Amino acid sequence: MNIEICNHYQYAIACPTSMGVRITPDDRMAVHNSNHFYMQATSAESNVINIASSLGEQGLVLTKFVKGSPVAAFIKSQLHARNICYEGIEVDQGGPWGYRHQFNIADSGFGLRAPRVWNDRAGEVGRTLSIDEFDIPRIFGEEGVAILHISGLIAAMSPETTKFCLEVAKAAKQYGTQVSFDLNYRATFWKGREEELSEAFHQIASLADVLVGNEEDFQLCLGFTGPEAGGKDLSSKIDSFKAMIRQVKAKYSNAKVFATTLRQVISANEHLWGALMLADEQWYVEEPRPIPVLDRIGGGDGFTGGLLYGILKGWEPEKWVQFGWATGVLAASSLNDYAEPADEKQVWDIYAGNARVQR
Repeated sequence: MNIEICNHYQYAIACPTSMGVRITPDDRMAVHNSNHFYMQATSAESNVINIASSLGEQGLVLTKFVKGSPVAAFIKSQLHARNICYEGIEVDQGGPWGYRHQFNIADSGFGLRAPRVWNDRAGEVGRTLSIDEFDIPRIFGEEGVAILHISGLIAAMSPETTKFCLEVAKAAKQYGTQVSFDLNYRATFWKGREEELSEAFHQIASLADVLVGNEEDFQLCLGFTGPEAGGKDLSSKIDSFKAMIRQVKAKYSNAKVFATTLRQVISANEHLWGALMLADEQWYVEEPRPIPVLDRIGGGDGFTGGLLYGILKGWEPEKWVQFGWATGVLAASSLNDYAEPADEKQVWDIYAGNARVQR
């Protein structure tokens, strides 16, 4: 099966996003009793781009910055180092209570102490994104974008970002760009906007060529029935996952690829990790197997990034899901929210379970 990628593109993957920073305690400590933290620039969407950008393809984030902010300067520097370009206007902070980049404060958990995440998003500059701030004909028409990736996090962040994601998806399709949509449901973003967001997500999903989500995402974003989230004996649920995805395909027949990750949490340090994909009426299943976990945040984004990289490279579908499974594992083996493969071989070694030293 081939997904038609435009012949000429400057950017392998582009995404609308609201960049922020995450701070993580050292040594898997909890936030409330730590005084040393590691800081990184992050967003779910840029996490997805990072697989392709690490492997030589250029990415692009469509975002917004606070003028003169040292946090904005830090974000730009980190994106540059990760081979990710950025476009976005700069806006005045407007004083101490004005605009800022969001802070994500999260620990990695340990053993039976689960990870905890605290989002501080008041005044977040990325909530005000508008399509009028970008030269869409130049970006998609002249320079070229192979895949536009949209996450449900940015699509649900504010009425402005919801409108922006829908408009940029429509524009991308006009220029022959493939559209990827990872539903990424967050209850706190949907509160009080359920009807509005359900319709917007339906419209974006109707434009998507690739649809990704877990059991909760497809049910709560698009209204399908499926397996209960969490629980034990993940392998026994695969048939119900397939039934759910068949429902999704029947409604969104425009899409060519449907994928979901399979995760069962044994402890903060160990998960069962698998994946399921439907492409061209063919099922591809990665049965859940145990993986060690350094930090779980970004594993799903790593999977999506690996899946999209396989599509970009024109591989057979079986390799898309295998590579995505392994890049998800790679993300979970890093304190960063994103995976940074050294090369394709490293990813395939992970898939094969080959952890022998490389000299």
